[in-house]
Amino acid sequence: MDTAFLFLPLLLPLIGVPITLFLRNYRRIQAFTALGLMLTALGFSFGLLRTVQTTLAPVQFQLGLWQAPFGITLAADLLSVFMLIMAQLVLCAGLVYALGSTEKVVQYPTFYPLFLALSGGLSGAFITGDIFNLFVFAEIIVISGAALTAIADDKYGVEAAYKYFYISTLASVFFLLGVGSLYVSYGTLNYADLAARIAENPSAPLRLTGMAFLTATFLIKSATFPFHFWQPDFHAAAPSAVSAMLSSLVVKIGVYGFFRMTTLLFATEADMLKTLLVVLGVVGVLYGGFGALGTHNAKRMLAYSTLAQIGFILVGIGWGTPLSLAAALVFTFNHAIIKAAMLMLAGAMASRAAVKSASFDVIVGVGKYHPFAGVLFLIGSMALAGIPPLNGFISKLMIFWSGVEAEQYLSLAIIGVASIITLVYIIRAFTRVWFEANPEVKLKPGDQLVAPTILIALALLLGIWSEPLVSFAQMTAAWMLAPASYITAILGGG
Repeated sequence: MDTAFLFLPLLLPLIGVPITLFLRNYRRIQAFTALGLMLTALGFSFGLLRTVQTTLAPVQFQLGLWQAPFGITLAADLLSVFMLIMAQLVLCAGLVYALGSTEKVVQYPTFYPLFLALSGGLSGAFITGDIFNLFVFAEIIVISGAALTAIADDKYGVEAAYKYFYISTLASVFFLLGVGSLYVSYGTLNYADLAARIAENPSAPLRLTGMAFLTATFLIKSATFPFHFWQPDFHAAAPSAVSAMLSSLVVKIGVYGFFRMTTLLFATEADMLKTLLVVLGVVGVLYGGFGALGTHNAKRMLAYSTLAQIGFILVGIGWGTPLSLAAALVFTFNHAIIKAAMLMLAGAMASRAAVKSASFDVIVGVGKYHPFAGVLFLIGSMALAGIPPLNGFISKLMIFWSGVEAEQYLSLAIIGVASIITLVYIIRAFTRVWFEANPEVKLKPGDQLVAPTILIALALLLGIWSEPLVSFAQMTAAWMLAPASYITAILGGG
């Protein structure tokens, strides 16, 4: 049964791709089938969580029955399950939003198959125990994400998809060079075996080369400054249901990569990498905040905001203490929920404008006819800015607390001051959309608000009752800081 919990969160979305293609002429059935498969996958992911928490050991399976490190390993430890549940919760909300969307793209026969392919890629990236297969699943994410953006209603969708595809191709080259360098040096690609061999022989000739290429890869994947330039255009042009996934989940592949690099693969020698993450994280918080402040499009504003929020996470990873890692995990989870909800709300307002656009010039005053959406946006804005009692407050409180504990006062002071910028651009957006007058605005139906309502309610719940998430994150951080347990469990046959 444990193996079923491991396989089905990955297999159900991937099996759903041909199934939903077969149902392409029955759009409502196709849509509800996709949602049903993702909800079922989420249920099995919670089953996987229960198993991992009970046994305090990874659930694993060796494809082809080859003993690790040979063959392909699927393995779910606490970090894998943490990221998997985060992703599938938001993916389910994305499908709910698509069901109520007025965009033409959701009626295309390939929309739901591509969305499920994106879901399968994300799920696989988190439960593979092999760095090459992380590359494979990352490519599935790139191809499906680029295709979903290219078929968007937005006229700039194709251009944005090309930008994303080409910069992702560069990341893929870096990824392969990094994987190849480590394989030449150590003769293995299994996470556990690779970590053990690097610890035994940290002076292999291409170790630093492999580390550098992987670092560049995950900086691009996470849209970290200075590799962020593809993100605003890509997320602004994508369909609303998709942009919510791209800005909240897809960038977390890079975050996940840094978690693995600093606590497992290069656990004993990651000081240089951690310092780099702190520096780039601080710069990202500043640059993302000012970028969001200077843009005139709600989706672009939220895309730049993601750059700032990822900066907080990287700082937490870079500090590297048990509390800062737990804080980074909590921030990762809460950001996914908040950012998906906010992008859905931006898309919902754009769908009600005279011209379908998230430009502030177009959506100004639209909110006057939709006060409930304004309430949701205000609560989401408070969460994004870290105002109690929302989950964003818990995220920033833990980050700041961990900075004090680690005595990282300079970087803490910079990100603390820079976080105030969030309030400025969020309040400006709220007042323009819901309070400024616009005589050209007419009452018009648009995207439904079910999905963002669910996510905002979850953000409020995780702010008021944060103990389960915080405890899970602390347990996961403690597990990550004991890499020998993971290595023994995988290589010892579990």
